[in-house]
Amino acid sequence: MDRNRKRVPGFAAVLLILLSHMTSALEVPLDPKVLEGLPQPPTITLQSPKDYIFDPRENIVIHCEAKGKPHPSFLWTRNGTHFEVEKDSKVLMKPGSGTLVIDISGEKAEAYEGTYQCTAHNEHGTAVSNSIVIRQSRSPLWSKERNEAIAVQIGGSLVLKCRPPAGLPPPVIFWMDNNFQRLPLDQRVSQALNGDLYFSNVLPEDTRSDYICYARFPHTQTIQQKQPISVTVLDNSPDGERRPRFMMPQGTTSTKMVLRGETLELECIADGLPTPEISWQKDGGELPSSRMSFYNYKKTLKVSDVNEADGGDYRCTATNNLGTVHHIIQVTVKAAPFWVSAPRNLILAPNETGILTCRVDGKPKPLITWLVNGVSLQNAPEDHTRKVDDDTVILSNVQSGSSAVYQCNASNEFGYLMANAFVNVLAEPPRVLTPPNRVYQVITNRPALLHCASFGSPIPAITWFKDSQTSVKNGDPYVIHDNGTLEINVAQPINSGKYTCIATNNFGIKENHVYLEVKEPTRILKQPEYKVVQRGMSAVFECRVKHDPSLIPTMTWLKDNRELPDGRFEVNMESLTIKDVTEEDEGTYTCIMNTTLDQDSASAMLTVVEKPDPPTDLELTDQTERSVHLTWIPGDEHNSPTEKFLIQYEDLLHQPGVWINLTEASGTSTTAQLNLSPYVYYSFRVLAMNHVGYSQPSQPSSQYRTNPAAPDENPSDVQCLGTMPGDLAISWTPLTGFQANGPSLEYKVLWRQKDTGEDWSWQNVGNASQFVVSGGPVYVPYEVMVQALNDYGSGPEPEVVSGHSGGDLPLSAPDSVHVMVHNSTLAEVHWEPVSFPSVRGKLEGYKVYYRRESGLHETEEDAEQRELVLTFSGNRSEGRLPGLQPYSTYNLTIRVLNNKGEGPPSPSKTFTTPEGVPGPPSFLNAINPSLDTLTLQWGPPTNNNGRLAGYTLKYQPVNNTNELGPVKVMTFLANETTITLGNLNSSMLYKFYLSAKTIKGSGPIITEEAFTVMDTMPPVGPAFGKVNTSMLEDGAVISWEYFGHHKNVYVEYIVENSKEDWKQELVNGSHWHMIKGLKPGTSYKVRVVARDPADPAVHSTDEVLVAVPAVANRQVDIATQGWFIGLMCAIALLILVLLIVCFIKRNKGGKYPVKEKEDAHQDPEIQPMKEDDGTFGEYRSMESDTEDHKPLKGSRTPSNGTVRRDESDDSLVDYGEGGDGQFNEDGSFIGQYSGKKEKDTHEGNESSEAPSPVNAMNSFV
Repeated sequence: MDRNRKRVPGFAAVLLILLSHMTSALEVPLDPKVLEGLPQPPTITLQSPKDYIFDPRENIVIHCEAKGKPHPSFLWTRNGTHFEVEKDSKVLMKPGSGTLVIDISGEKAEAYEGTYQCTAHNEHGTAVSNSIVIRQSRSPLWSKERNEAIAVQIGGSLVLKCRPPAGLPPPVIFWMDNNFQRLPLDQRVSQALNGDLYFSNVLPEDTRSDYICYARFPHTQTIQQKQPISVTVLDNSPDGERRPRFMMPQGTTSTKMVLRGETLELECIADGLPTPEISWQKDGGELPSSRMSFYNYKKTLKVSDVNEADGGDYRCTATNNLGTVHHIIQVTVKAAPFWVSAPRNLILAPNETGILTCRVDGKPKPLITWLVNGVSLQNAPEDHTRKVDDDTVILSNVQSGSSAVYQCNASNEFGYLMANAFVNVLAEPPRVLTPPNRVYQVITNRPALLHCASFGSPIPAITWFKDSQTSVKNGDPYVIHDNGTLEINVAQPINSGKYTCIATNNFGIKENHVYLEVKEPTRILKQPEYKVVQRGMSAVFECRVKHDPSLIPTMTWLKDNRELPDGRFEVNMESLTIKDVTEEDEGTYTCIMNTTLDQDSASAMLTVVEKPDPPTDLELTDQTERSVHLTWIPGDEHNSPTEKFLIQYEDLLHQPGVWINLTEASGTSTTAQLNLSPYVYYSFRVLAMNHVGYSQPSQPSSQYRTNPAAPDENPSDVQCLGTMPGDLAISWTPLTGFQANGPSLEYKVLWRQKDTGEDWSWQNVGNASQFVVSGGPVYVPYEVMVQALNDYGSGPEPEVVSGHSGGDLPLSAPDSVHVMVHNSTLAEVHWEPVSFPSVRGKLEGYKVYYRRESGLHETEEDAEQRELVLTFSGNRSEGRLPGLQPYSTYNLTIRVLNNKGEGPPSPSKTFTTPEGVPGPPSFLNAINPSLDTLTLQWGPPTNNNGRLAGYTLKYQPVNNTNELGPVKVMTFLANETTITLGNLNSSMLYKFYLSAKTIKGSGPIITEEAFTVMDTMPPVGPAFGKVNTSMLEDGAVISWEYFGHHKNVYVEYIVENSKEDWKQELVNGSHWHMIKGLKPGTSYKVRVVARDPADPAVHSTDEVLVAVPAVANRQVDIATQGWFIGLMCAIALLILVLLIVCFIKRNKGGKYPVKEKEDAHQDPEIQPMKEDDGTFGEYRSMESDTEDHKPLKGSRTPSNGTVRRDESDDSLVDYGEGGDGQFNEDGSFIGQYSGKKEKDTHEGNESSEAPSPVNAMNSFV
């Protein structure tokens, strides 16, 4: 609704009072359902333009359409008087409309020219159309005139007048010749806006007799032709060069008036020789570049959509090389009336106040007049509720039945404006025009607009509620607009829900419900990335999107903002694949994810690259004997910059068909200076390289031949080596044909003995690579040179290379050989080096050959006769012989070594090594174990390394915690290889260490481990007995009977019917274990397992089922129960009786069975840790540091609660703490018994255990 409240100047206090009671004007609702029963004054909806030029060949149609309730009737006036349409048979008014159709066929069209005006009337008012001026289009003939022939001197100016007839509308002018060809226009020859043809200066070719001006009339589509004009250009008195002069407009100043909004056209045409150039500027301002354009070679300046700021002085300047001339056009901008604010329709309730404003502007200022229902207010009935002040009408305290249509007319000398605005006085209850239950969907963080379009008179007040409870007020985050729309600036999911708008006025109340759904925004999570792809490959753009799941997304891909072409494009859910990429695929690819509410898009470019095209147009310039300048034109880079150019050459003389790399140039170069060699037939080509690779080679350049010359270089890699005794082989790497620099290439070979002062010997050799000098002395130093030469001279001075002639085998053997023995395994040999001449070659060193002849022990078998060799490089005189065998005899010889081989051996030398420590015994076995004995057997060492003196045996027990007991040492003679050890502990692991010895000491040890036999063997059957379970607050308690000796014992458990792996907890040294952390309300399968690394067998109990209660039971304090107190009293009495019996038996010297058992078999696990001979140490290896530590063989984890069954069933057995007491079937009690308080992982937790009868019994004892 428009709620304009306009102040009208001139009414002072009265106007203030009126405005204080004025209500906002209502907009007319457009909903047809509302309009059906709503009275409405007429409104003009369509009318013809004010100036109507008709074609006499067609009917005249004057439009006048209007709406209203009831539908209006129409009347016409012509030239200010009533036009009786029904009386003219040629005039028809369309049914339900005011549009006139005038049939002018067969009639004079001029009869219907005039000024027409339409009125639309119903019972609520009258609306008036514009005054429509009807005129017939005209295309008059050219007035008859005789055109005189024109003669003009060459270089002079000329104007050919057109003077077309005045048509309606004005004609379009152009110049043509007799052949209907347009005359060419240029800077020298131009057509003015009025149609005249201007020549700034004439030329001989301007002579012609058919300059014809044509006028085309647009409405009638006819063309009128002026009589031809003949022009002759004379050259008998030609005009010379002259300064510019304006032909139009003339003088120095002129004026131009233009109306606001129209196009300003300014024109300057000048003559002069040479032809002047025209330029424009605005004095004191800038030309409006955005609305400005030049035509006719800058002779015409047009400014579109003129405004007041375009007025001022425009300066056109004509310039040639002889001077400059100016002309100022003073532009004045006038304005026909134009709207600032047109009056708007008002809907008022009875007793309300409204304002009609008619704000216009123009130059000169328009005159405003008001009409009501088409009648001037001066002639209308007086209305005391109406106040008029220039452009404002105030209607106060309106009443029903005062509806009317007001007309505002604003005019000045350049035109007029007229507008209709009705005032409709209504009393209507509220109506909500927004459809009910409309669902608005909006994206999070975007504005949400909930409409409540309403109608009523007076204007209804709008209130909003959310979820039918919360009143919505203006303020963050809500804004209630004047038209009732509720806006949420930044919608959030919490704003979703049901909204109710209520419209209220004096005549009723109406509500409407709408719903708001706030959706997640559509976002591209992974945008496509810039791709550089080689032609023929595939390109993949990814576009991963997140969107609201309730919205249906649509993915669209565009190329350069257009649809993808057909063919090689594969669109998937989150990607675009372009196969076999070509250059046409380059561009920007955009993925657009659309939903019904929003979209997101992302773009990436695809660049297609390829190897560059080969260079072209190779050209050789600046040619000299040793260089040439090569230029080329690069080929297409295919989007990958050229990194470098490779220049190759072909030697057509020496290697035709073979292209060799010559040099490289940077990627920005197009030229290269090439260094050349003599005597080569060159042909060049160029390859370009970019990131993709090398281009194809260019076409070869023209051939370029260089002249022969002496060699620039000598052969390389010159060597002189002796191949046979006394020979000298001189070799080199020959020059290539490219390096020869000329024909007849050969080599001059020079040689002489070094440091003798003799002259060089030489020999010319053809194109070869070797020359042999024979018959010289053996292995003497030589100096050699090799020089290249051809028909044009010799190469540079060659370098001198040294070498030796061929050598031979050495002549002499080393002298004065003697051996120093350092110890049983190391000796040092010395010798006198041979003389240098006797080496007869390059001395490489000395070889020592030595062999073990025999051992010195009389019983030892002969050693293996294998000869050993040690080589000592260089000119040595001594060397060490490591790794000798002790107590042995060795023989050695020495030979000198050169590059040809070995010389004769030296005289044989014999030496012996002293005794050493023996090797380890060959084996150590433990056999025949019993309760307290073990038998050991061993073998002598494989290598005695001297006279064997005997053996040393050390052994010690290993307890269940891998701690070592005291060490016992025994020695044996060399001939002893067995021993039976007694007084050992039963069921005990022992470790044995045995070594042999000579007078030099003991050798390395050998170890062995063994168990003694258990004092009582378990019966045949399983290692486990009965398993018991019970539940405590902290977990499940598992107890068992165990008869084995395995090192590792575990409790394993698993949820019943589960396929998971068994969980395992180590419980060594105990006969009970608490499983903690079990899940309430779950059943578990539990078993006890024994394993030993040395025993492949695995022993296990039967699986028992443990049910964990759903809710932990609160343990009752059993000590407060009456039955438990009575039971404890009975047990105490029974124990007292037993004590009395025991006391009597002890006095008689007897022992009760349990005590006998304890006395007979002391449990080693409960013996004190300290003994008389020392303290058990940690389990450490007794072997040397160089021997790896070995794990205990057959070791086991000690058990603190080993169960031993004896023959009596009714005796107490050893049992770990923490289990429940049990009764046999006959009712006899089996309690828990322990000889000492053992330290285990559960010590100190007795207070949390369930009380047991045995614990209670122990407390009484």
